[in-house]
Amino acid sequence: MAMRLGDATLELEVWEGAFGASFRAAVEKGGIHDVTSHNAVTREDWWHPMWTKKACPGLPDWQALNACAAKFATPETGDKGRFLGGPVDWLKHDQKKVDALGMNFVGVNAGSAAALWAEIAAAQTDKTPLVLFNWTPNFAEAVWPGEFVSFPKWVEGYDKDPAVGTIPDKTYDCGNPANGYLKIAAWDGMKDKWPAAYGTLQKVTFTNAQIAEMAKLVDIDGMEPEDAATAWIDANEAVWKPWTE
Repeated sequence: MAMRLGDATLELEVWEGAFGASFRAAVEKGGIHDVTSHNAVTREDWWHPMWTKKACPGLPDWQALNACAAKFATPETGDKGRFLGGPVDWLKHDQKKVDALGMNFVGVNAGSAAALWAEIAAAQTDKTPLVLFNWTPNFAEAVWPGEFVSFPKWVEGYDKDPAVGTIPDKTYDCGNPANGYLKIAAWDGMKDKWPAAYGTLQKVTFTNAQIAEMAKLVDIDGMEPEDAATAWIDANEAVWKPWTE
């Protein structure tokens, strides 16, 4: 609403997985439009740090993960493996995926994103096997190498129609989109009111690695966002200079 009215001018991160449906609806209502897409692709799904493959060599295949479920068991989950999901209000339906695919796992929700990062850092000390919710791009990939679990390929409608997907009578029986877009959107009036700025905006694009490194400056190195932006600009003139020409 704010962008449609011109109170906000642009949005640099429209994630397909989180905002795809609402973004399409907003564009159809008018007042905002799709400017361009970043080179970065988005993904939100089960993920493990690379050291976990020592305990479960068949990763990232989901069936291999399921065969290794006991390696992820905790006192909280008994003889089942633990999958650490995001906060409940993120609504990621991880337990529905577990149930649909018949996995020997229990979904446990972390209280915050910070709790997810703390879990990875703690597991790194003695290389404890770990599988949890993660997404890209974010700073974590610049700190902990890892990979997403390979579930059956996502199909449109898998969350609503049991006939869609790999198991005929189940919903949520596949992974999330593996190559979601990361778009830039703008108020329709921007191109006329600030044509030079709009021309620059049309050229802006970041990769996953660039976004991860920028986020790391704040989330790990402790810089203020303004200082991190200045540091990145100073170090990456060859990247952004062509956008302004």
